[in-house]
Amino acid sequence: MKKYSICAALALLSFSSFGQDVNKLIKQKNVEHIIQTLTSDDMQGRATFTPGIEKAAQFIENEFKHIGLQPLPGNPDFRQNFTMLRTKPGTTQVTINNEAVPANRVIVQGSDAFNWTSAADVEVASIAAGQNLQNLYRTYARSNKKMLVLVDPSFEPLFSRLHDRIQQGSIRFDAAASQPIVFVLGNFDKVNTLSVNYQTKTDRPVLFNIAGMIPGKTKPDEYVIFAGHYDHLGILKPMQGDSIANGADDDASGTTAMITLAKYYKKLNNNARTLIFVAFTAEEIGEFGSQYFAKQINPDKAVAMFNIEMIGKPSKFGENSAFITGYERSDFGEILQRNLKGTQFKFYPDPYPAQDLFYRSDNASLARVGVPAHTISTDQIDVDQYYHTVKDELSTLDVANITSTIRAIALSSRSIVDGTDTPKRVAKLER
Repeated sequence: MKKYSICAALALLSFSSFGQDVNKLIKQKNVEHIIQTLTSDDMQGRATFTPGIEKAAQFIENEFKHIGLQPLPGNPDFRQNFTMLRTKPGTTQVTINNEAVPANRVIVQGSDAFNWTSAADVEVASIAAGQNLQNLYRTYARSNKKMLVLVDPSFEPLFSRLHDRIQQGSIRFDAAASQPIVFVLGNFDKVNTLSVNYQTKTDRPVLFNIAGMIPGKTKPDEYVIFAGHYDHLGILKPMQGDSIANGADDDASGTTAMITLAKYYKKLNNNARTLIFVAFTAEEIGEFGSQYFAKQINPDKAVAMFNIEMIGKPSKFGENSAFITGYERSDFGEILQRNLKGTQFKFYPDPYPAQDLFYRSDNASLARVGVPAHTISTDQIDVDQYYHTVKDELSTLDVANITSTIRAIALSSRSIVDGTDTPKRVAKLER
C-alpha cells in the first residue's frame, strides 16, 4: 500500500467510555484481508450476472456467518433474492430527416421493442457541448417520457462507452415498463422526420443483495443500516494488458467497511437499535439492489442509513477526513461530528455538488422513501483517474485511510446505534 502516515494519528480515535478501544477491535490487517479478497482477479470485477459476483456473494455470506449475524426476517439465509426483467438490444434502425443513423451512434434506454414512424408525439431535447452528459443522461432516462435526445458530437468518447454498456443489456423491475428514450449522437438543426425500429431479447434473471442483522437490545423496531455495493464493472477493454476492473475503491472499500463494522458491533453486542448490514447488488447499472431493499423494509422504522462508497484514498480535505453527501438534508452529519469530539477526524459537506453524488449511490433509494440516508466517501471524484477503469486496483489504495475512516464511522455512529440520537426525518425525494 502507498501511504501509512495517518497511522500515528489513529491513536486519538479511541473512546474508553464507549466500552472498547476501537483501534483494537478494528485492525488494519483484517481490513486488508477483506479488501484483498474482494478485489482478487478470481472475482473478475464482480459484474452483475457473472460468476465473479457469485463468488463475491459467497465470500460476504461466509463473513456474515462467521460474525454471527442473523438473516433478515422472512429470509431463510443472507440472500435477498429478486427477479428482474433483462432486455438486450437486438436490431436498431433510426432515420432522422430521411438519413440513416449508424447503430453505434444510437442508445435506446428503458424500453421493450417499439416502432416509431414519426416525431409527432416525441419530445425532442438536446445535450449541448459543455453540459454534463452523465447527469442529463440519468435525468432523461428517469423521466418516463417518450423522447429523442440529440447529443453533441463532442461527447463521442463518453457516448461510445455508454453505448457499449447498454449493448450488454439493461434491466428493470418487471412491472416498471417505461417510455422509450432514444439518444442520438450528431448535429441536427431540426427534426423534420423520424423513424425508429427497435427490437429486443428478454429474460428474467435473479439478483441478490446480501443482508444480515444484529437485533436491537432495547429498540428492536428501530433500524440503523450500514451498506456498500459489492458489484462493479467486470471485464473491460484491455489497458496495458489488464482487462479486469477490480473495483477496489468502487466499492470494495465500502463493502469492506460494512463487513468490518458488522464484526465490530457484534463484538460490542450492546446496540439498542437493530443494525442491518447489507451489500447491495446492481448499483453500477441502476441502484436496483437498494431500490428493492427499500421496498422490503418499513422506512418509518429506519432511523438512519450509513452508505459507504469509495473511501480508499485521502479526501481533498487531507488525512483524517471524509465528506457526507446531502449533508444539508438532515442533522446526520452534525450528530456524527459531535460524536468525534476529541479526535482529529472531521466530516465535511459534499465538496462536489456539480457531480450530483447524492443521487449516484444507493443512499438515494432509501432517501426517496424518507430515510435520513447519506453516503460517506473520501474520493476526489473530480480528479480520480482510476474511477471506472481497470486501474482501480488495491495497489492504488491507502488501506490506512480505509481503516481510519471505518474507525471514525464506528465512533461517530455510536449515539445513533445506542438510541440516544435520532437524525431528523427528510422529505421523500421526487427523483
